Amino acid sequence: MRIGSVLPTSCGPVLLRKATRADVPALVGLYAEDELSTGGDGGSDLEPYLCAFEVIDADPAHLLLVAEVGGEVVGTLQLSVLPALVRRGALRAQLEGVHVRSDHRGSGVGSAMVRWAVEEAERRGCALVQLTSQKRRTDAHRFYLRLGFANSHEGFKVVF
Repeated sequence: MRIGSVLPTSCGPVLLRKATRADVPALVGLYAEDELSTGGDGGSDLEPYLCAFEVIDADPAHLLLVAEVGGEVVGTLQLSVLPALVRRGALRAQLEGVHVRSDHRGSGVGSAMVRWAVEEAERRGCALVQLTSQKRRTDAHRFYLRLGFANSHEGFKVVF
């Protein structure tokens, strides 16, 4: 499936497309439903999000997607392809910022987006798809396990 695909879900067809600058306020609204995603600022200042969007959008190794139902943004994720020397120089895909609007959770939007991203990563030659999830997001952990991800590593971060 390609960008612009229509994915079937229990809430009806979902259009998966590349995000545009005009989508940034809706995306920040999705992130604001979860203070871990906005750093606690609730997304009140759009400027840093717009700057980040420009960087992501300009780099073909990164793909920021939105899921639309009836013309409304109801989900998003970012797929980044990362080169590495480990695993014989294999490419890896990183999923970041997977969010579904609260009134569409459980409808299959998230599953459809992540399955599409995994297929796209394989199409791009990636040997694996990885993601991180906050330890306290137990519902998200069950979601990823159902989609075939394995809880195979411990993650560490330094936050500034």
